[in-house]
Amino acid sequence: MQVAALYAGKPAPLGPRKALSAICKQPAYFLTVHQDRTDEDTQANKRLHGGPEKVLHQYSLAGYELIKQHYPALAEQAIAGSIGENLTVEGMTDENVMIGDVYTFGEVVVQVGAPRAPCNKINQRFNTPNLDRFTGNHGITGWYYRVLQTGIIHTGDGVSLESRPEHTVSVGELMRSVYNPDYFARASHYVDLEVLDDEWRGKCEKAIAKSRR
Repeated sequence: MQVAALYAGKPAPLGPRKALSAICKQPAYFLTVHQDRTDEDTQANKRLHGGPEKVLHQYSLAGYELIKQHYPALAEQAIAGSIGENLTVEGMTDENVMIGDVYTFGEVVVQVGAPRAPCNKINQRFNTPNLDRFTGNHGITGWYYRVLQTGIIHTGDGVSLESRPEHTVSVGELMRSVYNPDYFARASHYVDLEVLDDEWRGKCEKAIAKSRR
């Protein structure tokens, strides 16, 4: 596998309230990756985006295809780079990327930390109500990386899976288990996984409680 594209952006007004968002990104030739940020990409809401656990966001081409199948009017808008991600790698999806996976992107080493939580900025970006719910229910929100080794990622760099925890769950399955009511009961299979951080363990606990009502 290799890095097909990189994206970076700066906060700009978005939506009817003109709140700042960096979801609209532009292609980049490289990203300078630190433990808690990249030099080229800036987040508007640093409480929800960025920081050591969310340095890079990746979205799958398969996710875009599913969006376009259900929302044909977005066929020309839902293209790689349009949902606020930093990376495109063909063949990596929410179903075959696991929490805790360690990947190398050129000289940079990263670990999958968690799915991206659905955000209403997606609705505003595509002018499509409830698109965030669609991505959450189907488990196609993409995922965040924490950085284990800093450096520079270039377009065209090789990508390889270095290690995978013995007990883990796919990004998509975890997302559906905490977001889609039809899947809440499944969260009981994942709540005790060591690879989950406290935030997502808490989300699993809430989903389990809701499934028992």
